[in-house]
Amino acid sequence: MNEIANRCERLHIERAMKNLKKNNIESYVVETKDAVMPLVKTLITEGDVVGFGGSVTLKEVGFFDFIKNGNYELLDRDKKGLTREESQDINRQIFFSDAYFASANAITEHGEIYEVDGNGNRVAAITFGPKKVILIVGRNKIVKNLRDAVERVKNIACPANTMRLKIGTICNSTGYCVNGGKCDERHLMCAAPGSCPNSICSFSNVIAAQTSSNQDRIKIIIVNEDLGY
Repeated sequence: MNEIANRCERLHIERAMKNLKKNNIESYVVETKDAVMPLVKTLITEGDVVGFGGSVTLKEVGFFDFIKNGNYELLDRDKKGLTREESQDINRQIFFSDAYFASANAITEHGEIYEVDGNGNRVAAITFGPKKVILIVGRNKIVKNLRDAVERVKNIACPANTMRLKIGTICNSTGYCVNGGKCDERHLMCAAPGSCPNSICSFSNVIAAQTSSNQDRIKIIIVNEDLGY
């Protein structure tokens, strides 16, 4: 990306960070994905029990190698050989973890976090449970408002993830939500009732702010590069 385009992207990031701060959500910006894990090391403590939600971004920044090679206890819900029941049990254990890592589906310039999930475990853990939540987000997930956040998920994140996970939704084959990805004033979620039985966007959550008594719980690391979907 050339210098001028990069400067424009940085303005969007700075606007989002300014409003996140007003909403009692602390955020950091790093220029490259290689700078993420050194920052993470300062935000967690050796010996922490660590959980995570499904995320391409976490793989891209080297999260798993860092945690597995460090002095941390990883609650690995994706460990090979686990049954679905065993994986779900780990998802429940994650509610009592010291630190939970995930990405966000979108961050608005208004200072809001938008999360979408197929099973609900990720949005639930981000909302309540783990002592600390650290979200790692590429600049491509900064959007102007919540409507743009929804449309981003419906037309970018969900189609890409259904392809990655080999889930047979309409967006898997078209690249858009069932109605062409258009969210009107009456139906912000785009899809008509019952139109997508294999949906991976069944649960959604908007974090508008943290209370002052709980303002240290969720932290966001914004990377000035495109990461994830």
